[in-house]
Amino acid sequence: MIMKKYLLILTALVSIFHATAKDSQAPADNDNSESTDNKITASLGVDLVNQYIWRGLYLGGVGVQPTLEVGYRGLSLSAWGNIGISKPEENKEIDLTLSYEFKGFSISVTDYWLSEGNFFNWKSNSTPHVFGASVGYDFGVLAAEWFTNFAGNDGVKANGSRAYSSYFMLSAPFTLGGLDWTGSFGFTPWETTYYETRGFAVTEIGLKAAKEFTIKNRFRIPIFGKLCANPCSEKLYFVFGAGFYI
Repeated sequence: MIMKKYLLILTALVSIFHATAKDSQAPADNDNSESTDNKITASLGVDLVNQYIWRGLYLGGVGVQPTLEVGYRGLSLSAWGNIGISKPEENKEIDLTLSYEFKGFSISVTDYWLSEGNFFNWKSNSTPHVFGASVGYDFGVLAAEWFTNFAGNDGVKANGSRAYSSYFMLSAPFTLGGLDWTGSFGFTPWETTYYETRGFAVTEIGLKAAKEFTIKNRFRIPIFGKLCANPCSEKLYFVFGAGFYI
């Protein structure tokens, strides 16, 4: 029944968005001088996953993960969430991210919020929010990104001081057998309770395969599977998911 409820909600949202987009379409303009870079873009979608694994950490079971993003000339604002289905008692999550990309360079600021606390509680000693920033560069064959939490309910070190929890990720995309693959490697440089590490630790060695199907040049249906090992916790996960995007 829970799954049926979420599917009905998803169907209603997609129908409303599709009708709105259709009504707002303007007549075709024969002047193609305006670059698509100067146009506002928007994306709406949802993934259904068998478990929620983040940077090698288990954060939940079967869940629905909706996303909404608006962008303009490299600048984008996005909202991402996770809603547990198999274990409704698990914390729900909403992440709000403001990012900017330019010729491979990227920078972002994210507000991670777990619904166990009041969203509008901004007190540093009791807020459910974690604020993080990232900087990265995509070299084409390899992408690197550094993440650091700078405020909010961050993890701590053994002495109780703020850890400024950080994470470094390398990812390498390639194609093989008609699928899009991505190899990933991530580690924490120092101790923090946020990532459950006592110092330098590798928390993710992953391999992801994905295939995207397109319907009527408008709807995208990605299907993916990811094998993820966490050497630090000695855990191995296999994540499978499918999405629907417009």
